[in-house]
Amino acid sequence: MRTHITILIVFFSISLTFANSFSGRKDKFVVVLDAGHGGHDPGNVGNGYKEKDIALEIVLDIGKKLEKNPNIKVVYTRKTDVFVDLFVRGKIANEADADLFVSVHCNSHSSQAHGTETFVLGVHRNQTNFEVAKKENAVIFLEDDYEKNYGGFDPNSPEATIGILLGQEEYLDQSILLASKIQHNFTENLKRVNRGVKQAGFIVLHQTVMPSVLVEVGFLTYKPEGSYLNSRKGQSDMSESIYQAILDYKKAVDIYIGEDLVNVNPVEKTNTNVSDSIFPNITFKVQIAAGSKRLEPKSYNFKGLDDISIEKSGSLYRYFYGSTSDYNQAKRLEQEAKKNYKSCFIVAFKDGKRIELSEAFKSTSN
Repeated sequence: MRTHITILIVFFSISLTFANSFSGRKDKFVVVLDAGHGGHDPGNVGNGYKEKDIALEIVLDIGKKLEKNPNIKVVYTRKTDVFVDLFVRGKIANEADADLFVSVHCNSHSSQAHGTETFVLGVHRNQTNFEVAKKENAVIFLEDDYEKNYGGFDPNSPEATIGILLGQEEYLDQSILLASKIQHNFTENLKRVNRGVKQAGFIVLHQTVMPSVLVEVGFLTYKPEGSYLNSRKGQSDMSESIYQAILDYKKAVDIYIGEDLVNVNPVEKTNTNVSDSIFPNITFKVQIAAGSKRLEPKSYNFKGLDDISIEKSGSLYRYFYGSTSDYNQAKRLEQEAKKNYKSCFIVAFKDGKRIELSEAFKSTSN
């Protein structure tokens, strides 16, 4: 069963000046692990199981496995049963100049709902996603000076949650990549019920400036699942799945000269039957690859292709072949690139900003 990504993935060309995780000023891949809740905040206590304890055990196990890799540095937001403000968790990740932020939680519901789901920061697509985020965000009411720390943010307001998303899109595609790998491992390796990769407005994700996910490893309110998650086997299974997903993610975004580049962007299917092919205000390019290290745009780095351009978004570099306002010419460039980069695809820019192809085709043409 494949992972069902329930959100439309879009692309952004905004660059952050905050950090380049692979700029050479650090030699390790930094992963921040966040065990949800803690201290006087137990999280949900379905069937008597405590979310804070289960999340911590899973996180510590992930960290122990990651720490065996000499190229990975692990930072924890908490390693014991203490309460940590949500904004402090984000601050820990940002100050660590992290490459990934992974927050682990357990779900609850009044029904017999069960299964795993992994969230990235985004607009709620339905009421269910909003309710999950609202529950997790309500933790701020346990914090001192929460109104000051979160600018009057109200977890009960969908409008307020949408407001926190502005300017946070730079890492969406990388976050989705990691979330998809986590869900795949849960589903394929552990045969857990797959509730998919979803978007919602989690404050703890908003506070971070790097690819970030929030993992709901299952429902404590569903007794069989709660019992499993409360067991050593369940916690070990979940930690192993997340650990392997992190390693797979790191491998996917690490690129080196002489090795194949990777495309990490799923493509929105678009109707490309356009009556005119010239769009004077649009620039079409072919995205051939993306990765975490910058390569010089020379043909020897791109299997003989020249006319290479680069776009930096967060810690990710995207590489493009060609540049034209003629969509038919862009299709020819795409076919040429496909000889070596089978997952390449056409993207559009207007006034230097990335836009969807469907929007580009609405532009006035000759």
